[in-house]
Amino acid sequence: MGRGTAMMGPAHSLSGAASWLGVGAAAAAAGHPMPWPVLAVGALITAGAALAPDLDHKSATISRAFGPISKGLCGIVDELSHAVYKATRGPGDPRRNGGHRTLTHTWLWAVLIGAGASAAAVFGGRWAVLAILFVHLVLAVEGLLWRAARVSSDVLVWLLGGTSAWILAGVLDKPGNGSDWLFTGPGQEYLWLGLPIILGALVHDIGDALTVSGCPILWPIPLGRKRWAPVGPPKAMRFRAGSWVELKVLMPVFMVLGGLGAAGALNVI
Repeated sequence: MGRGTAMMGPAHSLSGAASWLGVGAAAAAAGHPMPWPVLAVGALITAGAALAPDLDHKSATISRAFGPISKGLCGIVDELSHAVYKATRGPGDPRRNGGHRTLTHTWLWAVLIGAGASAAAVFGGRWAVLAILFVHLVLAVEGLLWRAARVSSDVLVWLLGGTSAWILAGVLDKPGNGSDWLFTGPGQEYLWLGLPIILGALVHDIGDALTVSGCPILWPIPLGRKRWAPVGPPKAMRFRAGSWVELKVLMPVFMVLGGLGAAGALNVI
C-alpha cells in the first residue's frame, strides 16, 4: 500500500480493539455487561476485522496472511470491487484501474460481512464459529504483533490462531461466559459475532478517512455528482500513513482508550 494512502495495519488493529473495549464500557453502563470472554474475544475479532477491508489490495497484510488462499481471494475481491465501481460511479467520479478502497471500504460492505458472519455462526454451528475465530485471530496476531509475526513463519501464526480459537470457543461455550450475550433466545448463540466484525470494518474506514486520500465510506449514498466521494475531515487535519502522527500520537491514544474501555467494561472504574 502506498505511503500516505491508508493507515498501517497495527494502527487499524489497535483502533479496532480499543473500539470494542469502548463498546464493552458502554454496554456495562447500559446494563448489558459483557462477560469477560466476550470482551476479550470481541476485542481480538475487532482487531482482526479492522484489517479485512484491505482484502482488495495485493500487498496488504490480509492478502498475505493465509498464503495462496488469501492472495487468490484478494484478486477476486479487487476485480469485484472494480466492477461495482465502474457500474455505479457517478458523473463526478474519476475513472480508475483497480478496486482498492472502493467496495470493501463502505458501510454497506461492513454490514453485509458482519450479517453474513452472524448467519454462519448461528446456522453453521461450532465449526463455523471456529472458522470465524481462526480467521480473525490470525489477523489480530498479524496486526497487533506485527513485528513478531513478520519474523515468524505463517504456519506458526496459523497454529497460534487455531489453538486460540479452539480454547476461546471452549471458554465461551461454558454457561454464563457469553455465547448467548445480548441475543438470549434459543438458537441465537453467537449471533453477536457479527457485531465486532462490522465495528472493525467501520473503524478501518474511519481510520482511512483521516488520511490524505479520504474514504468512500458512505457509498452508495451520492454526494453531489459523486457516488464514491472520499469523505474525511478538512485537508489540514489529515495525515500521511506511517507519519509521526500515526505512530507517536494515534497508536498511544488507542492503547490508553482501550485500557480505559476495558476498565469500564469490567467495572474497575
